[in-house]
Amino acid sequence: MDVKAPWLKFYNPKLTPAHIDYPDISIYEIVRRAAERVPDECAYEFQDKRTTYRDFMKKTDHVAACLAKVGVKRGDRVLVCMPNCPQAIQAFYAVSKLGAISAMIHPLSAKNEIQYYLNNSGAKVAITLDAFVNNFAAVKDGTPLETLIISSIKDELSTLKSIGFSLTLGRKIPKFVKQDYMMMWRDFLKLTNDDVVDVPENTGKDGCVILYSGGTTGRSKGMLLSNLNLNSLAMGTLAISEKIPCELDLLYSDYIKECLAKRKYIVLSVMPIFHGFGLGIGIHTFLSFGGLCILVPTFTPESYAKLIKVKRPNFIAGVPTLYEKMIGLDVMKDADMSCLEGIFSGGDSLPMETRKKFNEFLATHNGKTVIREGYGLTECVTASCLTPINVYKEGSIGIPFPDVYYKIVKLDTEEEVPYGEEGEICISGPDVMIKYWGDDEETKEDNARALRVHSDGRTWLHTGDAGYMDEDGFIYFRQRYKRLIVSSGYNIYPSQIENAVDKHPAIKISCAIGVPDPVRQQRVKVYAVLNPGYVGDDKLKQELIEHCREYVAAYAVPKLFEFIDEMPMTKVGKIAYTVLEQKEKEEREKKDQSAGS
Repeated sequence: MDVKAPWLKFYNPKLTPAHIDYPDISIYEIVRRAAERVPDECAYEFQDKRTTYRDFMKKTDHVAACLAKVGVKRGDRVLVCMPNCPQAIQAFYAVSKLGAISAMIHPLSAKNEIQYYLNNSGAKVAITLDAFVNNFAAVKDGTPLETLIISSIKDELSTLKSIGFSLTLGRKIPKFVKQDYMMMWRDFLKLTNDDVVDVPENTGKDGCVILYSGGTTGRSKGMLLSNLNLNSLAMGTLAISEKIPCELDLLYSDYIKECLAKRKYIVLSVMPIFHGFGLGIGIHTFLSFGGLCILVPTFTPESYAKLIKVKRPNFIAGVPTLYEKMIGLDVMKDADMSCLEGIFSGGDSLPMETRKKFNEFLATHNGKTVIREGYGLTECVTASCLTPINVYKEGSIGIPFPDVYYKIVKLDTEEEVPYGEEGEICISGPDVMIKYWGDDEETKEDNARALRVHSDGRTWLHTGDAGYMDEDGFIYFRQRYKRLIVSSGYNIYPSQIENAVDKHPAIKISCAIGVPDPVRQQRVKVYAVLNPGYVGDDKLKQELIEHCREYVAAYAVPKLFEFIDEMPMTKVGKIAYTVLEQKEKEEREKKDQSAGS
């Protein structure tokens, strides 16, 4: 049964085919083929130090050989806990070469989160920076971890910058006691001088990475993504962005050299590698055809703006709040934005006002393009829908990528609703994950709920997001059916916060909600009922903040607390969080009215 695809008429017939011939190869192999064609082009830049594709692949092959020496083989999982730096990129593709699976996690993960990730993935080998070693050491017992490979930012810096790092940021790195299971990166690279290693044949259907995200119950879920998932994203992004032909005979021919010789394809890779957006778009898409990734391990809106001015990338990607904040900075007043050819927004809905203001900023600063909003979720790597270059419909998140199909159904059914009617967004295509990682009953239930074969014979991902499609095939996102707090593009799950807060002896019961924030979109606020004998003062609030740091990632730690006498409950005994959300809204409106009078 054919699937309706009214959006195809908006594709550029010269650059965006309706169907793409995806290679049945690994993510390592697609990058290796690009490197073979453009060995002298730069693959990535880190702290002003550039590395060619020839050297990048040489380093990656060597890391793969060393990983094989510590026992990594096909199907094994390797935990990668690093920011955007060369070692992380080398490790990611080296693991792929061996047919193993990378489990990418946030380097600022709390100790108990690292313990969970190790146990869930079953990783015997982990790679991290020296700044995070103590978190691994604290939880190693009771996990499968056998080898911890420890790198440092200094390992990839020039001699002069390495000295400067040691005298500044390096001083803040916590000391750790080296244990038998720990291996420093430089010692790890000495395990072998032979970069030739027997590797299995890796196909598109094989798993290559696990990306973690919170679950609707607060339980973090790992999404197993295949080589095809990431490769189809890369080629689909090239196609729908209309910036470079993605046909295989061109992608793997000398034509790519001509493209790179005429124009630059530089992306500012600031979105983190442990996030689908950062890994899939900011890294893999550009490396798959010979582009240049400027690796940025940490950033602020101010440093991001300065990088655009100094590095002059052609493509940038970020969350809406980043763009909102950036254009108001003094450093951007005289910025020349003519270098930008693609500006992508994801991770959260792009407010129409933000889009308008950013495009006006571009128009007055020599900009040649406009900001384009995408939509997706980690279950399909990241973006699978993007606003076209020349057609914009207010409120729309765009049209699907090649070979990706959308339909809107009645919630929890496969019954398709008419154009213009709201329902659950469902996605089918080569970018849809293999499954949620794990074999426990809860994971099986999650898979059955999310991945369903419909009567058309296709597997559809039920997103849990509400939206609708118009007659032209443009998609409109309305809301998340799931209870979720989105802060600076990160998904924060209230029950995970509540579980952490409730562990404190002062707390009887708590409820976390999202409150508006001009920079982050939302901040976490916790309402809590105290146990007898405790006083809800500023001292307790600070104690709770420090307490939460032990259980949740830094970006999710709540800073706002309000103590109440009684928690509102529903008739079936659940916390009535909507009552608290309404209370917060009314108090905010009163405050705004008082300020305006």
